[in-house]
Amino acid sequence: MDDVERFLAHAVTLEREAARRYEELAAAMGTEGQRELKAFFARMAHYSRLHLAQASERAGFRELPDIAPHDFEWPDGVPPETAGWAGVDAQMDSRAALELALEGERRGHAYYAAIAATTRDAELRAIAGEFAAEEAAHVAELQRLLAACPA
Repeated sequence: MDDVERFLAHAVTLEREAARRYEELAAAMGTEGQRELKAFFARMAHYSRLHLAQASERAGFRELPDIAPHDFEWPDGVPPETAGWAGVDAQMDSRAALELALEGERRGHAYYAAIAATTRDAELRAIAGEFAAEEAAHVAELQRLLAACPA
């Protein structure tokens, strides 16, 4: 990808979907009685909305393309942070929820890092690199929580 506007349109969609998925996980943990994880996933939804706002703010004066759902350039055809989320439900335990979230964050990080590594556009490289760094921080936090979670 070498177009900043197209990248930002993808980032807006990716982060909107990530926020929605984290809200689903927070709700699932609420019924499971996991107050700490419910609060964590609500915080992750908040971070995704902040990333969404950052992407929108970066767009600034730019006009982002209106991309049809089938024209997005996603690995595996779906936004990276939402692939594999069909199993979110009220019966999900803490470990399964953390593993699901970690896998989504890893895919999000890989998506942004790949763009940063392959684009020929310097501005896009910098933006994608920032987004990749934020996702890497989320991966590290989820790994820490997962390591503390009983098997």
